[in-house]
Amino acid sequence: MDLFEYQAKELFEKHGVPSSKGRVTDTADGARQIAEEIGKPVMVKAQVKVGGRGKAGGVKFANNADEAFEHAQNILGLDIKGHVVKKLLIAEAKDIAEEYYISFLLDRTNRTYLAMCSVEGGMEIEEVAATKPERLAKVPVDAVKGVDVAFARSIAEQGHLPAEVLDAAAVTIAKLWEVFVKEDTLLVEVNPLVRTPDDQILALDGKVTLDGNADFRQPGHEEFEDKDATDPLELKAKANDLNYVKLDGQVGVIGNGAGLVMSTLDVVAYAGEKHGGVKPANFLDIGGGASAEVMAAGLDVILGDEQVKSVFVNVFGGITACDAVANGIVGALKVLDDAAASSGHSAGSAPGKPLVVRLDGNKVDEGRKILEDAAHPLVTLAQTMDEGADKAAELASK
Repeated sequence: MDLFEYQAKELFEKHGVPSSKGRVTDTADGARQIAEEIGKPVMVKAQVKVGGRGKAGGVKFANNADEAFEHAQNILGLDIKGHVVKKLLIAEAKDIAEEYYISFLLDRTNRTYLAMCSVEGGMEIEEVAATKPERLAKVPVDAVKGVDVAFARSIAEQGHLPAEVLDAAAVTIAKLWEVFVKEDTLLVEVNPLVRTPDDQILALDGKVTLDGNADFRQPGHEEFEDKDATDPLELKAKANDLNYVKLDGQVGVIGNGAGLVMSTLDVVAYAGEKHGGVKPANFLDIGGGASAEVMAAGLDVILGDEQVKSVFVNVFGGITACDAVANGIVGALKVLDDAAASSGHSAGSAPGKPLVVRLDGNKVDEGRKILEDAAHPLVTLAQTMDEGADKAAELASK
C-alpha cells in the first residue's frame, strides 16, 4: 500500500526522522488556519500517490495565510495524472542550501535490500540514473546486519554528500532504515533530503510503500488505508480475507491458487477474442479452502461488479477435494438465494448471472455429481478449462 506524503511523515516522526512541521486539510479554509498557526511561510502540497506534483501545479509556496488559502482553492480538485486532489499538506517552508536523495528498497533481482543515495536530489531519480549514473550510489544492505550509523555514513559518503554533513546525514539515514524495517515496508524514499543553511538535515518529502503481507503484525497500518480511493469491492474482499483484484472485463473469475487463477485469466482472455473481445473482470484467489462461506463471500464480491456478465469458477481439488468444493458452491448459492428471497426476488435467482464451473483433481466425479444433483438453473458444468472459459465468454457476450 502506497502512503500519502503526510502519512509517510507520520511514520518519520514516530521514528525520529527530522522533517518540517505541518498538518493535513481538505479545505481552503483549513489551509488558511494551519498557515496562521504556523505563522511562517508555508508550502501547500497536493496529497496524491503519484509523482510530478510540482510540474502539475500541485505544490506552491505561500508567504502568508491568504496566499495559502488561494493556492489551496486552486489545487483542491486538480487532476494530477488521473488522481484528483482531495487533501493538502500545509507544511512550514524551509530555506534549502542543498538537496540530496536517499531510499531503501527491496532489490528483487539480487534478492537483497538496497540503499540508493545521491547528492543530486530534488529531481527524478530515473533522470539521475540515466544522465549522471556516477552520482547515484547503489549499496546492498545485509538483511541481518542492517544499517547502523557507521554504515549509514558510508552510504552517504558513497552518494557524494559533502563531508561536513556526513555525520548528521548518517543519523537521519539510520533512522530511515529503522522506518523501513520496523514498519515492514517495501520502499522508503526521501527526495529531497535537504541541508538547510544552518546544516540541519531534513526529510522535506517522503514516499513509503507498506508490505500488505505484514498487515497481521502491523495493526496500526489499517488507519492508513484510503477507503475513498480504494474500490469498494476490494474493500469487501479484504474484509473477507480474499485475494481480489478488480480488472475491466466481463467474466468474473474464481479459482484456488494464484497460478491457476492467472492461467485462467489468460485462457478467458484468449476465449474472449472470438466472443466480441470479452475479457476477465477480476483476479480472485480463494486459497486452499472452498467452504460455503468462502465461496459465498467470493461470489458476493464478484456479482457486486456491475460489469460482470458471467462467472467462471475454476477449481483444482487437492487437499480440499472437489466434493467439498462442490458442496461449497451449492452452499454459497443457497446463501445467496436465501438473501435474494429475503429481498423479494424469486428463488434460484440469487446471482442473476450464469456460472460456469470446472472441477478437476481429487474426487472430481463426486464433486460433479453434487452439482448435477443440485441442478441450479444458473450453473453450467464444463469438462476442461478451455471449455469452461469459452462458455463463460460466450455467456458474457450475450
